[in-house]
Amino acid sequence: MTRKQKILNPSTNEALAEINVAGKEDMEAAINSSRVAFDKGPWPRLSLAERKKFLLKISEGILAKAAELARLETLNTGKPIKESTFMDVPSSAKTFSHFANHLEEYLEDTILELENAKSHLIREPHGVVVLIVPWNYPLLIASWKMAQALAAGNTVILKPSSLTPLTALELAKIIHDAGLPEGVVNIIHGSGSEVGQLLCADKRVDMISFTGSNEVGRQILGYAAQNVKKLIMELGGKSASIVLADADLEAAVNGSLCSIFLNQGQMCTAMSRIFVEEDIYDKFIADFITKAKKIKLGRGDDYETQMGPLISQEQRNKVIAYLEKAKAEGAKVLCGGKIPDATDLKNGFFFEPTVLGGVSAQMNIFQEEVFGPVACVSKFSDVEEAIKLANQSNFALAGTIWSKDIVSAESIAKKINAGIVWINTYGMFYNEVPYGGFKQSGFGKELGREGFLEYTRFKNIISDQTKGAKPLVNYWYGF
Repeated sequence: MTRKQKILNPSTNEALAEINVAGKEDMEAAINSSRVAFDKGPWPRLSLAERKKFLLKISEGILAKAAELARLETLNTGKPIKESTFMDVPSSAKTFSHFANHLEEYLEDTILELENAKSHLIREPHGVVVLIVPWNYPLLIASWKMAQALAAGNTVILKPSSLTPLTALELAKIIHDAGLPEGVVNIIHGSGSEVGQLLCADKRVDMISFTGSNEVGRQILGYAAQNVKKLIMELGGKSASIVLADADLEAAVNGSLCSIFLNQGQMCTAMSRIFVEEDIYDKFIADFITKAKKIKLGRGDDYETQMGPLISQEQRNKVIAYLEKAKAEGAKVLCGGKIPDATDLKNGFFFEPTVLGGVSAQMNIFQEEVFGPVACVSKFSDVEEAIKLANQSNFALAGTIWSKDIVSAESIAKKINAGIVWINTYGMFYNEVPYGGFKQSGFGKELGREGFLEYTRFKNIISDQTKGAKPLVNYWYGF
């Protein structure tokens, strides 16, 4: 019997849809379909110009359904409709068009003339690539991974989060309408605990690209070890922001609000630790709290909403547990810290924007990823102290620096142990440049030429060019 799952709207805790859950047979079909499509189908063998046309059709299809996709993304994740409309959906379309328009450049062969030989360096697709995406940016991260994997010539199996599969299923329709060959894209809805091992351990899978929690990432590493394969792991973060005394205070406050409360703080790049130079700390924290209290909570589909609900009751419970532990360890709640009591929010998974003071580096909340709207704001007196605090984490994904002295800010950025550092801004992702972290934040890159090439394998073809004689190996044994 086919098992079904209800998909909830976190703004209301009401069912949005009921969809089939994939089982073992479905997994087997998806892997086999993708394997056959790569080994025997036309996709890896198409000219780059033909591949480009298909990717552009997908981009155009996303834009043609932009309003519908934005509405679905908001209903399924709870994020404000303006974020889905102006950020997630257009960015998804741009990712497909970018890699369509650059795949010929990125895949250009290299010829090297060597001593008595010629080296032909070529990029090839890995083969079957499993793409596992999280619930916080289900359409955008799926598009990041899929656009690069397809542009490189791979066939793919997309596994969206079991909480947020709706836009992935709409993307499947767009891809079907674009006319991609059968088996090139397979999208499976199922519980990670049930299908993760089947997907990741199978020897017919050549590569896994995962974005999600460290806990699940470690499980995938174990599954993949059963049959060695290429991995990209984009895991958690405990990112830090450094606000210097010479910063534009208004920009720093507003930018810092965005860096932790955007998408309800459910971002691996969330600046959950904010370090402010002591000369401006009092003014910064007063403005930050005043503005945090003004953030309008509401249903995601309300255009006046500035912050929606958390993804689930389970996630809200996790945030509350982190707060209770922080308070027990001595942290002070400066604002927020509770479930709102407004009657129109009572059924959803809402939680107030929260600011903590008195947080020390020894506290659990300083070290662990909360993945919710909780900012820890601290003061510092010396820049080197701030750098040390920022780097005092097992994660190394992102950071921000706020200062009018760009030269000094760039010098500080080089000392921050993170894969991406923003100066006087936050959350600017570009298809042209890579993104990814260090340490427990994972390995590998997404986006840019470097991210694209992660989805390829590098082959070196060497031809003998000895002039007027046979190569040395011909005489090695003297026969």
